[in-house]
Amino acid sequence: MDRILLNGLVFFGRHGCHQAERELGQKFLVDIELECDLSAACASDDMADTVDYVALYNEAREVIEGESATLLESLAGRIADFALQDERVVSAWVRIRKPHVAMPGALDYLGIEITRGREEEIEQG
Repeated sequence: MDRILLNGLVFFGRHGCHQAERELGQKFLVDIELECDLSAACASDDMADTVDYVALYNEAREVIEGESATLLESLAGRIADFALQDERVVSAWVRIRKPHVAMPGALDYLGIEITRGREEEIEQG
């Protein structure tokens, strides 16, 4: 299966469990990986035969820069659900990282990863 990758997207958002996170906001790092069949695009060299990367990027930006959420899980789910609206996408993997988190010790980032797919593809695969 082929993959489309959008890695290292950086957005500013106002999400978190604590009111201060939602008031002050912070940087979020987003990675997206889509599993799909790209053979038609390979053969045609036509943008109509592949997933719209710009639309996916814009949706991720809208989700992260938009309305505040408590959980990163809900943000990642919205991005994955958008990607799966394109019937060519079999599964969507989304990672969201928060590099600036108030924790009692040092860490590079706090984050989540989710994978969502089409039920019929998962059952057959």
